[in-house]
Amino acid sequence: MADENAGDSVAQIQQYLTFMMATEEYGVDILSVQEIRGWDHPTLIPNAPEHVRGVINLRGIIVPIIDLRLRFGLPALEISPVTVVIVLRVQAEQGERIMGIVVDAVSDVYDVRPEQLRPAPDLGHNVDVGYIRGLISVQERMVVLLDVDTLLNSDKAFVIAGTDLSVLHAKTAESQDVTL
Repeated sequence: MADENAGDSVAQIQQYLTFMMATEEYGVDILSVQEIRGWDHPTLIPNAPEHVRGVINLRGIIVPIIDLRLRFGLPALEISPVTVVIVLRVQAEQGERIMGIVVDAVSDVYDVRPEQLRPAPDLGHNVDVGYIRGLISVQERMVVLLDVDTLLNSDKAFVIAGTDLSVLHAKTAESQDVTL
Protein backbone atom coordinates (compact mmCIF):
# COMPACT_ATOMS: atom_id res chain seq x y z
CA MET A 1 0.00 0.00 0.00
CA ALA A 2 2.85 2.42 0.80
CA ASP A 3 4.39 1.73 -2.61
CA GLU A 4 1.13 2.70 -4.39
CA ASN A 5 1.01 6.06 -2.58
CA ALA A 6 4.65 6.73 -3.42
CA GLY A 7 3.88 6.10 -7.11
CA ASP A 8 0.91 8.52 -6.95
CA SER A 9 3.02 11.32 -5.49
CA VAL A 10 5.75 10.80 -8.10
CA ALA A 11 3.13 10.93 -10.88
CA GLN A 12 1.87 14.29 -9.58
CA ILE A 13 5.30 15.93 -9.60
CA GLN A 14 5.78 18.42 -12.41
CA GLN A 15 9.17 19.64 -13.52
CA TYR A 16 9.82 23.29 -14.33
CA LEU A 17 12.77 24.74 -16.18
CA THR A 18 13.67 27.99 -14.47
CA PHE A 19 15.43 31.02 -15.87
CA MET A 20 16.53 34.44 -14.71
CA MET A 21 15.31 37.86 -15.78
CA ALA A 22 16.75 40.78 -13.85
CA THR A 23 17.04 39.41 -10.31
CA GLU A 24 13.88 37.29 -10.50
CA GLU A 25 13.52 33.61 -11.28
CA TYR A 26 10.70 32.32 -13.50
CA GLY A 27 9.77 28.82 -14.59
CA VAL A 28 7.99 27.04 -17.42
CA ASP A 29 6.67 23.49 -17.56
CA ILE A 30 9.56 21.43 -18.87
CA LEU A 31 7.19 19.46 -21.11
CA SER A 32 6.58 22.63 -23.17
CA VAL A 33 10.32 23.16 -23.75
CA GLN A 34 11.49 21.99 -27.17
CA GLU A 35 15.09 23.18 -26.87
CA ILE A 36 17.42 25.79 -25.42
CA ARG A 37 19.54 27.76 -27.88
CA GLY A 38 22.20 30.39 -27.65
CA TRP A 39 21.33 33.85 -28.93
CA ASP A 40 21.23 34.19 -32.69
CA HIS A 41 20.14 37.44 -34.33
CA PRO A 42 16.59 36.99 -35.63
CA THR A 43 15.24 38.50 -38.85
CA LEU A 44 13.41 41.68 -37.95
CA ILE A 45 9.73 42.00 -38.84
CA PRO A 46 8.60 45.55 -39.77
CA ASN A 47 6.03 47.15 -37.46
CA ALA A 48 6.29 44.36 -34.90
CA PRO A 49 5.71 45.21 -31.24
CA GLU A 50 8.91 46.08 -29.38
CA HIS A 51 8.95 42.77 -27.49
CA VAL A 52 8.92 40.76 -30.75
CA ARG A 53 12.61 40.61 -31.62
CA GLY A 54 11.94 38.95 -35.00
CA VAL A 55 11.84 35.42 -36.36
CA ILE A 56 14.32 32.60 -36.89
CA ASN A 57 14.27 29.62 -39.21
CA LEU A 58 14.51 26.54 -37.02
CA ARG A 59 14.91 23.54 -39.30
CA GLY A 60 12.30 24.89 -41.72
CA ILE A 61 9.91 26.30 -39.11
CA ILE A 62 9.46 30.07 -38.75
CA VAL A 63 9.75 30.78 -35.03
CA PRO A 64 8.79 34.18 -33.54
CA ILE A 65 11.25 35.33 -30.87
CA ILE A 66 9.72 37.20 -27.92
CA ASP A 67 11.91 39.20 -25.54
CA LEU A 68 10.31 38.32 -22.23
CA ARG A 69 12.01 41.25 -20.46
CA LEU A 70 10.30 43.70 -22.79
CA ARG A 71 7.03 41.75 -22.69
CA PHE A 72 7.05 42.13 -18.89
CA GLY A 73 7.94 45.84 -19.03
CA LEU A 74 11.47 45.32 -17.70
CA PRO A 75 14.37 47.36 -19.10
CA ALA A 76 16.12 45.88 -22.12
CA LEU A 77 19.38 44.09 -21.44
CA GLU A 78 22.40 43.87 -23.68
CA ILE A 79 22.76 40.43 -25.21
CA SER A 80 25.57 38.50 -23.48
CA PRO A 81 27.15 35.04 -23.78
CA VAL A 82 24.64 33.66 -21.23
CA THR A 83 21.57 35.08 -23.00
CA VAL A 84 19.50 32.21 -24.32
CA VAL A 85 16.38 31.51 -26.31
CA ILE A 86 14.06 28.91 -24.86
CA VAL A 87 12.08 27.37 -27.71
CA LEU A 88 8.61 26.40 -26.52
CA ARG A 89 5.67 24.43 -27.86
CA VAL A 90 2.62 26.60 -27.24
CA GLN A 91 -0.99 25.45 -27.49
CA ALA A 92 -3.28 27.89 -29.32
CA GLU A 93 -6.76 27.74 -30.78
CA GLN A 94 -5.24 26.88 -34.16
CA GLY A 95 -3.13 24.08 -32.69
CA GLU A 96 0.44 23.82 -31.49
CA ARG A 97 2.88 26.60 -32.36
CA ILE A 98 6.58 26.98 -31.77
CA MET A 99 7.81 30.22 -30.18
CA GLY A 100 11.06 31.33 -28.61
CA ILE A 101 11.52 33.50 -25.53
CA VAL A 102 14.69 35.46 -24.85
CA VAL A 103 15.79 35.24 -21.21
CA ASP A 104 18.87 36.41 -19.32
CA ALA A 105 20.07 32.92 -18.38
CA VAL A 106 18.77 29.41 -17.68
CA SER A 107 18.84 28.59 -13.99
CA ASP A 108 17.68 25.14 -12.85
CA VAL A 109 15.04 22.40 -13.06
CA TYR A 110 12.72 22.01 -10.05
CA ASP A 111 10.40 19.16 -9.13
CA VAL A 112 7.13 20.68 -7.91
CA ARG A 113 4.39 18.85 -6.05
CA PRO A 114 0.84 20.25 -6.29
CA GLU A 115 0.82 21.20 -2.59
CA GLN A 116 3.90 23.41 -3.10
CA LEU A 117 2.17 25.57 -5.70
CA ARG A 118 0.66 28.81 -4.38
CA PRO A 119 -1.86 30.80 -6.44
CA ALA A 120 -0.92 34.11 -8.02
CA PRO A 121 -1.84 37.03 -5.78
CA ASP A 122 -4.92 39.09 -6.62
CA LEU A 123 -3.50 42.45 -7.68
CA GLY A 124 -6.81 43.96 -8.77
CA HIS A 125 -8.37 44.45 -12.17
CA ASN A 126 -5.54 46.58 -13.55
CA VAL A 127 -2.89 43.85 -13.33
CA ASP A 128 -3.24 40.71 -15.44
CA VAL A 129 -1.88 37.66 -13.64
CA GLY A 130 -3.74 35.13 -15.79
CA TYR A 131 -0.46 33.89 -17.27
CA ILE A 132 0.94 32.99 -13.84
CA ARG A 133 0.37 29.32 -13.08
CA GLY A 134 1.50 29.85 -9.49
CA LEU A 135 4.40 30.59 -7.20
CA ILE A 136 6.72 28.32 -5.26
CA SER A 137 9.22 29.02 -2.50
CA VAL A 138 12.75 27.80 -3.13
CA GLN A 139 15.45 28.52 -0.55
CA GLU A 140 13.79 31.68 0.83
CA ARG A 141 12.95 33.18 -2.58
CA MET A 142 9.86 33.09 -4.75
CA VAL A 143 9.84 31.53 -8.22
CA VAL A 144 7.03 32.59 -10.57
CA LEU A 145 5.76 29.68 -12.67
CA LEU A 146 4.36 30.82 -16.01
CA ASP A 147 1.56 29.39 -18.13
CA VAL A 148 3.22 29.81 -21.55
CA ASP A 149 0.04 29.02 -23.47
CA THR A 150 -1.77 31.95 -21.85
CA LEU A 151 1.25 34.26 -21.81
CA LEU A 152 2.23 33.86 -25.45
CA ASN A 153 -1.33 33.85 -26.79
CA SER A 154 -2.49 36.84 -24.75
CA ASP A 155 -1.12 39.63 -26.94
CA LYS A 156 -1.54 38.00 -30.34
CA ALA A 157 2.23 37.85 -30.79
CA PHE A 158 1.58 35.40 -33.62
CA VAL A 159 0.06 38.09 -35.80
CA ILE A 160 2.72 40.62 -36.68
CA ALA A 161 2.24 43.50 -39.10
CA GLY A 162 -0.79 41.82 -40.63
CA THR A 163 1.07 38.55 -41.28
CA ASP A 164 -0.13 35.50 -39.42
CA LEU A 165 3.08 33.64 -38.60
CA SER A 166 1.18 30.39 -38.31
CA VAL A 167 0.47 30.65 -42.05
CA LEU A 168 4.19 31.14 -42.71
CA HIS A 169 4.89 28.18 -40.45
CA ALA A 170 2.44 25.96 -42.33
CA LYS A 171 3.67 27.04 -45.77
CA THR A 172 7.30 26.51 -44.80
CA ALA A 173 6.59 23.08 -43.36
CA GLU A 174 4.72 22.04 -46.53
CA SER A 175 7.35 23.23 -48.96
CA GLN A 176 10.74 21.60 -49.29
CA ASP A 177 11.87 24.36 -51.69
CA VAL A 178 11.58 27.28 -49.26
CA THR A 179 14.85 28.35 -47.68
CA LEU A 180 15.16 31.31 -45.36
